[in-house]
Amino acid sequence: MEEETVLRATGNKMVPQPIFAKRVFLVAGIYGLTALLPQYLMEGEIGRGFPPPINHPEYFYGFIGVALAWQVVFLLIARDVQRYRLLMLPAVLEKLTWGLATLVLYAQGRLAFAVAGFGIVDLILGVLFVSAFYATRLNHH
Repeated sequence: MEEETVLRATGNKMVPQPIFAKRVFLVAGIYGLTALLPQYLMEGEIGRGFPPPINHPEYFYGFIGVALAWQVVFLLIARDVQRYRLLMLPAVLEKLTWGLATLVLYAQGRLAFAVAGFGIVDLILGVLFVSAFYATRLNHH
């Protein structure tokens, strides 16, 4: 069964946009924004809930800022998966680096499972990003 597609004007031609890929990146972007934006207001609470307190706020806020930028990239990819298909590859890297780091840190006893859980979500999204990358291959017959 062939995946449902919609046509989108890209340049001077209409290009099929696989629904699966569009949805994966749209959901990832929205999820990321909702998970990350509140953290700008939670530095103290995070330090109390997961001691020790954050003692390098530049890394904390830098991480959130870079991660937010990637959420915008995911939303951009969702708008035109064919045009931005190659951006899916560094998007996979973004998900794998955080997800794998959380699992390693959890295995070392240096991270709470609640945080590792978010890493697992990122690993799942990384797998979905790889699937979306393959789903957006254009078949040239």
